[in-house]
Amino acid sequence: MFDLRQLQLFIAVAEFGSFSRAAVALSVSQPVLSRQIKSLEESVGIALLYRNGRGIVLTEAGKLLQNYASAILEQASRATSELGAMRSNPRGAIVLGMPPSVGVVLTAPLVQHFHEQFPQVSMRVVEGFSGHLLEWLVMGKIDVAVLYNAPRMNNLLAEPILRDELFLLGAKNDPCNLGSSPVDAAVVSKIPMILPARPHGLRVLLDHIFGAVGIEPRIEVEVEAMPSTLRLVEAGMGYTILSYSSCHDLVAQGKISYWRIQNPSIERELLLATSSQRPTTTVIRALTTMIRDEVRALRKMGIWEPKP
Repeated sequence: MFDLRQLQLFIAVAEFGSFSRAAVALSVSQPVLSRQIKSLEESVGIALLYRNGRGIVLTEAGKLLQNYASAILEQASRATSELGAMRSNPRGAIVLGMPPSVGVVLTAPLVQHFHEQFPQVSMRVVEGFSGHLLEWLVMGKIDVAVLYNAPRMNNLLAEPILRDELFLLGAKNDPCNLGSSPVDAAVVSKIPMILPARPHGLRVLLDHIFGAVGIEPRIEVEVEAMPSTLRLVEAGMGYTILSYSSCHDLVAQGKISYWRIQNPSIERELLLATSSQRPTTTVIRALTTMIRDEVRALRKMGIWEPKP
């Protein structure tokens, strides 16, 4: 492996034909210059130059290396310039993963702002359950993940960005006459519930919380897809438990009602995660900053959680 600095010094000596003139031009001492050239000769295992009465003369090996060294230094300079351009105007692709309940409110504004800042970077957004997102992140299939309640792992860099309160959702006409908010969690044992099946992360969380206080939900139907769940709720087929962000538009349209849950309340932690096994690029850092900013903005707008 060549040392670029040694190649630069060698080229200068070859062009000036003199150690002393090359040393002056490069602002280095002549002994330092001589040692570097000697070290270069030792690394390649052959003499590159010799002195005669008129100065420095390249050997055949030296002439060969001069040609290659010039090309190597030119390529290195070009690479440095192109890498600098990438820092100021990044290119490439990035993949973001998030659960459907997050994507329904976060994807549109985030993609728009990201594209404005990084028009040369292709962005792909995939949705999945938090367990799948964690697996994809560890395997390198996605670069950044927004997910719920991720376990602590050595190869995961995760930071909490939100405590997400879950609400009871029902049709606007409130078929079970629950009345005004809030409602006790025990009500889920008396009304038809529409929930995902295990091992869905939300179902695991609800089973854990309800089981700890002796509540057994009356599950009418198990549905994995959030849009289908909301359509069934809107049609009055039952109630469900989701974050407010997943239904804020339906609430605004007067199609769904929501109730705050108490005794106990239900929350989950929303995390922003990347892999510690891969380098954190400029684009990844920028995307994670945008996600934090968008989540804060959505909270202020009353989209992520209802305004008081």
